[in-house]
Amino acid sequence: MTFTLDPISLTNLILSVIILALGIAGYKNSDDKAPLFIGIAFGLFGVSHLMTLLGLKETLAVLLIIIRTIAYVMVAVPLFWIAFKRY
Repeated sequence: MTFTLDPISLTNLILSVIILALGIAGYKNSDDKAPLFIGIAFGLFGVSHLMTLLGLKETLAVLLIIIRTIAYVMVAVPLFWIAFKRY
């Protein structure tokens, strides 16, 4: 495992952590599940960016695909709720 200083992955990691924090704060302030789901999704994106920075991108490629797919679904579900008033 080697640390790879990729500025794009590092920027994405930082922004993902910020969005995770905002999602948690949004949920606490409103009891709306949508910000929480979106925040957790970006937390998962952050995990994938961290794995990339740690040089695990090739070794854990299948796991990264699974993590990112779950994250995309966790963004899409609350957007579906909002778009079609399902919650």
